[in-house]
Amino acid sequence: MNALQDYLLGEMIEEYQDGRMSGRELLRQAEAIAGSAAAALVELEKAHLSVAELWVRDEAPVPPRNEVSRAPEGVTISPDDPEISASPIDYQGEAGTMLAYIARPRALGRYPGVIVIHENRGLVPHIRDVARRVAKAGYVALAPDLVSRVGGTDKFPDPADFRGALSSIPPEAFMADLSASLDHLKSMPFVQNDRLGCVGFCFGGGLTWRFSTKRPDLRAAVPFYGPAPALEDVPNIKAAMLGIYGGLDERINAGIPALEETMKTAGIRYEIVVYPGAAHAFHNDTGANYHPEAAREAWARTLAHFATHLKGTTVG
Repeated sequence: MNALQDYLLGEMIEEYQDGRMSGRELLRQAEAIAGSAAAALVELEKAHLSVAELWVRDEAPVPPRNEVSRAPEGVTISPDDPEISASPIDYQGEAGTMLAYIARPRALGRYPGVIVIHENRGLVPHIRDVARRVAKAGYVALAPDLVSRVGGTDKFPDPADFRGALSSIPPEAFMADLSASLDHLKSMPFVQNDRLGCVGFCFGGGLTWRFSTKRPDLRAAVPFYGPAPALEDVPNIKAAMLGIYGGLDERINAGIPALEETMKTAGIRYEIVVYPGAAHAFHNDTGANYHPEAAREAWARTLAHFATHLKGTTVG
């Protein structure tokens, strides 16, 4: 399996171990990620998970979406907010049409641009909401659908099918599609094309780190709990980096020390913030790991980081 498949399967195993996924569902998801039942069993055995254990485990008590704590009023931005304009968009990518979602301030003017990179669930309503939050703060936000090559997120309503589709795409294709998205963002007449940023979550957090090693025109980036990029590529980063992590996210956090040491050696501007008591995906207010206090504080830091490095201002 490649690094992306390892990452996706690791997330599914954590959900199983935390009691948020049944053993049978883990088997189904693992098969979709690995490409076959035989390959899935090999990978699960490496994690010391037996088929017998997985098969007999009772269904996990996953909380229904409408019972998960929601973000406080004023954080989630309505698509009808009068201060912004938001809609689906498409443009040319390396392999054909790229699907995406754009949100921007409605007032006339030119604004800094921010790429928003989704989790391993695709371009779902939550990510569209994040793009609107970015727009509300005074940026043009573009959220590309990174399974556009195989039909887009809406083509795969089943999570296992979506992750199978995601893991079928070569990792380098994500960089090409993100580059096409950034180039499209730069071309828009209402974007300040020398003031570009990126923010991503989970899978998208890892891509944010990696994309920052590829595009020197990024001025600021905020990866939320993303796995570290190849350390030999880290000196290529020109953006000011703000890494956001949850204190309980041991698997991802294991990569922080080496990453931080490499950034120090390379003289990269960076800040790493770890929120005690918060787990992986704590910012997602539609998910089981949502941590309201950490999410609010992390988002305030994100906007302050962008204000400093994209607008050239500070916020109080």
